[in-house]
Amino acid sequence: MIALAFGGFAAVYSVLNAGQSSQGSGGTPAPGQQTAPTAGPDAPTASPSPSVTAEGNGCDQNLVTVTAGTDKPAYAAGENPLLSLKVTNGNRVPCEINIGTSQMEFLVTSGSDRIFSSADCQADKTDLVKTIAPGQSETANFPWDRRRSVQGCAGIEAKPAGGTYVFAARLANKTSPRAVFKLN
Repeated sequence: MIALAFGGFAAVYSVLNAGQSSQGSGGTPAPGQQTAPTAGPDAPTASPSPSVTAEGNGCDQNLVTVTAGTDKPAYAAGENPLLSLKVTNGNRVPCEINIGTSQMEFLVTSGSDRIFSSADCQADKTDLVKTIAPGQSETANFPWDRRRSVQGCAGIEAKPAGGTYVFAARLANKTSPRAVFKLN
């Protein structure tokens, strides 16, 4: 599955492993595997750091926002949603923000039922610190293959049924408002 990437995210890639240790042939994830959010081709060197650097440059963490979205409001049977996490710098100064997979979570729920979390089976967690200019955004996309997951990555046979679902994106300690979509 090829993930589309928008914005200027540097290449962030890791495998979310559901009990498997390698991908299937042809670049398609093997059964039970997920790929992490993907992004553009210019990868700066990753280094561990807090989610937003607010020291010394006037960057206010409260002015950095995270939003969630999908590429469509409804999906036909067998069509996979593309989940998007968007981080925006609302400051008047550039902010260094860790936009690596170590900071991200893509969470899908239906009512009180926790359906999927990208953190459940994530094999590698990476840091990627990027400077985001004032008023600018970066977006990470995650193609969700409609598989359920649980903490600890135990196998689940049941697939989500048709209905209304809620997607929330998290980056470090910031959680987005909810995005609602339907699966048919």
